[in-house]
Amino acid sequence: MALNVEVVSPARVLWSGEASMVSAPAADGSMGVLPGHQPVLAVLRNGVVQVTPVQGEAVEIEVDGGFFSVDSDQVTIVLDASAAAHVDSIG
Repeated sequence: MALNVEVVSPARVLWSGEASMVSAPAADGSMGVLPGHQPVLAVLRNGVVQVTPVQGEAVEIEVDGGFFSVDSDQVTIVLDASAAAHVDSIG
């Protein structure tokens, strides 16, 4: 079983694929998600989102805000406009 993950900005999809784990800097502290995780919606603070793909090397994306949603092994990370501008400029 794997997580379906999408990291998106207002302008584009930054990363999409299957992952075995995702961790994100939620406002209340770092949150790790594995397959089968309970549904959650959290606000992101400044930090690094880490995605461990099913295949390939780990992906790290620096974020400055947005939100993080988990539901039925679907993980969606949406960056706000200012955070997305920062990530788009380095990617």
